Amino acid sequence: MKADLHVHTDISDGSYDLKQTISIAKANGVSHLAITNHDTIKGIDVAIVEGKKQGITIIPGIEISACDVLSGKKIHILGYCYDLLGENIKKLCDPILERRKANSLWQVELLIKKKFKIDLEKVQQRAKNSGIIYKQHIMAELIPENYMDEKYKMLYKEIFKGMGMCSRDIEYVSMIEAVKAIRADNGLAVLAHPGQLDSYEFIEELVEAGLDGIELNHNDHTDEDHSKIMEYASKYGLILTGGSDFHGKYGQAVNIGDEECPTEYNYIFKENYKLINNKISKLM
Repeated sequence: MKADLHVHTDISDGSYDLKQTISIAKANGVSHLAITNHDTIKGIDVAIVEGKKQGITIIPGIEISACDVLSGKKIHILGYCYDLLGENIKKLCDPILERRKANSLWQVELLIKKKFKIDLEKVQQRAKNSGIIYKQHIMAELIPENYMDEKYKMLYKEIFKGMGMCSRDIEYVSMIEAVKAIRADNGLAVLAHPGQLDSYEFIEELVEAGLDGIELNHNDHTDEDHSKIMEYASKYGLILTGGSDFHGKYGQAVNIGDEECPTEYNYIFKENYKLINNKISKLM
């Protein structure tokens, strides 16, 4: 069993659709794949059907855009194996999507006013499967270079970072509420890439809220991060996960399966998948 538990598609800010994404996973020898689009469970049922066609087990997933309410610091929470209806998750995340939709439209309109060569209809076409415009869709219309190119990084910084004209961000949800929503839908709540966002200081508080695990294997994690995560996992009895955080052309030069869930924890996702499999068959 080879499991990549952190993958995005064009239902959020990835460049490939569900079928293409699953095909890439199969080609790379991945047997279990978690679709973890930002703040939405849209398309998970379709992914499960397509996964069965291609011989890949799809683990229901999500990556919730959360924060520490007091400091405002961003913290991402991954959710796995939740009830497919995801009623509590949707109730929490749907307003995030609405705020992102409004903010992205404001960003595009501002860029048009500033005489950037950008067409709203073309941006919306790129985002047709998500229904929500992301920064990656905007950048793809502004510059032909990809995410890893220096020209791309410079333009992205000029527009969206620091004092950039479009640097206004949306309001995220409480990290505690994110964990609770996932748990309320009978899912597993996991802290995403703490090394990338430097979110270690919040682990104890998240554990008290019901956190189940920490993402260990991630492209941005160093050996020091691995050591820290192992210590926290041992201290609080947390499971460990891992994944590529694949965004296709809209992300880092990493492929599905390059990072994977530690094999000693794969059984947890197998067991939880069996528990939800009956519910899946009833809904489909």
